[in-house]
Amino acid sequence: MQTSSQSNVYQRYLLYTNVGISISLSGVGDTLEQHYEILSNQKGKWDTSRTMRMSISGMTIGVICHNWYRFLDSKFPGRSIKTVARKVLIDQFVCSPLCIATFFITLGILEKASWEETKTEIRNKAARLYAAEWVVWPPAQVINFYILPLRYRVLYDNTISLGYDVYTSYVKHDDDEDEDDNANNDNNKKPVSSNLQEVAEKLGVIKQQEAEETEGAETL
Repeated sequence: MQTSSQSNVYQRYLLYTNVGISISLSGVGDTLEQHYEILSNQKGKWDTSRTMRMSISGMTIGVICHNWYRFLDSKFPGRSIKTVARKVLIDQFVCSPLCIATFFITLGILEKASWEETKTEIRNKAARLYAAEWVVWPPAQVINFYILPLRYRVLYDNTISLGYDVYTSYVKHDDDEDEDDNANNDNNKKPVSSNLQEVAEKLGVIKQQEAEETEGAETL
């Protein structure tokens, strides 16, 4: 029979294992996405700092998921269809938005973004990730809650999540290249108002030259 101290050791190492898996697979997901971007000529080289940040975000999500599944099983024990359905719905309406918000906040802190910038990014991108979650996770979580024991939940989550992590990295960084291009092009582009003003000035010079030529012809 497992003693209390053995149970504590088990839970501690299970937490470390789950968090380690989340860190690793979040990094793998970003690495796959970046190499796809490189192969499709969307970026020049692998940004290891970006992968490191994505891995750290996996750490925060891993901690949340580890404790979340323990909470769900304690509040809703059993594997009946009604219990599983309840867990899936609560997971989608509570844990998914929490994880998405935590993801963006974690990366905002790591990227030293302002709180306003982070909130704007959440408003612009979180809905896309949440919509994708409804495609991926309800059927996956039925298997998770109905078949798997608690100790395998986060491992299963991260295995299923590898493809989703690739998409997460894409959504998070899909405007980075455009911003870089815009920054590079800003030095070569003038505002529309400046261009119009320049055209107007050139037209004025041309008209003045024409008037001078006309006066010269009349004098002759």
